[in-house]
Amino acid sequence: MQMDFPEFVWIWMEKQNLSMPNIHLRFSRWLAESWHGGERQLLMLAFRNSGKSTLVGLFCAWRLLQDPSTRILILAADYSLAKKMVRNVKRVIERHPLTAHLKPSRRDQWAADQFTVNRTSELRDPSMLAKGISANITGSRADIVICDDVEVPNTCDTPGKRSDLREKLSEIDYVLVPGGMQLYVGTPHTFYSLYAEETRLETGEEVPFLDGFKRLEIPVLDSHGKPAWPERFPLTKIKAMRRRSGAAKHDSQMMLKPTNITDGRLDPSLFIPYALELDYRVGNGETVLNIGDKKMVSASCWWDPSFGSPEKGDSSVIAAVFSDDEGHYYLHRVSYLTHDPKVTDEVDEATQLCRQAVVFLKTNHLPSVTIETNGIGKFLPGLLRRELKKVGVSCAVVEKNSHRNKAERILDAFDARLAAGVISAHKTVLANSFIEEMREWRPDGGGNDDGLDAVAGCLLAEPVRISRVPNSTIQKQNHSNWRFPEEGYVVSTEFPL
Repeated sequence: MQMDFPEFVWIWMEKQNLSMPNIHLRFSRWLAESWHGGERQLLMLAFRNSGKSTLVGLFCAWRLLQDPSTRILILAADYSLAKKMVRNVKRVIERHPLTAHLKPSRRDQWAADQFTVNRTSELRDPSMLAKGISANITGSRADIVICDDVEVPNTCDTPGKRSDLREKLSEIDYVLVPGGMQLYVGTPHTFYSLYAEETRLETGEEVPFLDGFKRLEIPVLDSHGKPAWPERFPLTKIKAMRRRSGAAKHDSQMMLKPTNITDGRLDPSLFIPYALELDYRVGNGETVLNIGDKKMVSASCWWDPSFGSPEKGDSSVIAAVFSDDEGHYYLHRVSYLTHDPKVTDEVDEATQLCRQAVVFLKTNHLPSVTIETNGIGKFLPGLLRRELKKVGVSCAVVEKNSHRNKAERILDAFDARLAAGVISAHKTVLANSFIEEMREWRPDGGGNDDGLDAVAGCLLAEPVRISRVPNSTIQKQNHSNWRFPEEGYVVSTEFPL
């Protein structure tokens, strides 16, 4: 039977003695126009309790009415949520005046998590199937895949979970038939939401995950501050909800702004970004290092080591911070070192890491590095000195055993300096996982903090002053010692003293 979707929804509302609010009319028209217009990649974002899942369930029933051979796969964060959507569509088919004939006579075709309507086509897959996002969907085929709230705190509160979620969602391409539709429905739950419209460079992505998808976004308040559903969510109720839930959760769940629901303590937006590289010059027996027109007078480098496994465990992080004579800090590099398990028979893990550290030290003209000797750091200083000597790099290796609480150390390093606006960060730092780590860090634990620990070590370390005059043959060759000379200069003048 040929009937457009908004009319199908209106009949259902009338049957249920419900009115049809404008927001549901917007949902209905957008879905109908997208379908008729050939749009097959859709993202529908709307605030919590807006009725979006209900409308999507009606959309599924409408498509089965128009074409009973349609196969629909529902993916949700967990199996019970996906099954809830299937139950909703079953209820619509049973009670809608236009779809009752679709209900099969056999009970085994009308299960809680899947069903098959009366259809002439002989197809292996049911008309509708519910799956949790972690379930195996290999071998399934679908004309429509609906991802209903696949992003929830349990699937996106750590970088690892977000990566797993994206990997699992990429399987949809192998399930969807050519010309099939993908429809994502939900609300953001993290700054690194898969629904984000902007690229998050620090995660390594080159384009947003749903780049190219047609978007519908309906926040609880429009750009003029008017409620999207005033009958159910008047301004007074919206304000009360915001007070109870907090600004971060309200912005994420009701205003659709990708935000961490749990506020992080450290705000990377307080960094002053820069793109300039180190300008290292030697002339007239003097060495000078600048960043732009600012002369650097000290540097600190901290290595928080681990075995740097590519797949698990703590990260092995080395960081470099420079400072000028005005007390401004330049977070120039943060590097996550990893070893290659394929070559450990030839070069052990620790040596691989030390060689990467040598390149880091040499490239950034660092006069010293402090190694945190907790754990595997106990034997790394000797190995690092050996590798430095092999390539002729003059760099002091300082050993430091840290007994202080890590969270306290990170707060002491960042809090006051960020608030004072005295830390600049290089564009390469702003585009790597250090920023993700920083944005989600909380003093009470949770999340990765290895990069934060390394940078905190740099900020808290006693600075090493840059040398103007190299004072050894090795230093003249590799220009790695920047400390100010201990002796003064002798200057001839014509002035009588």
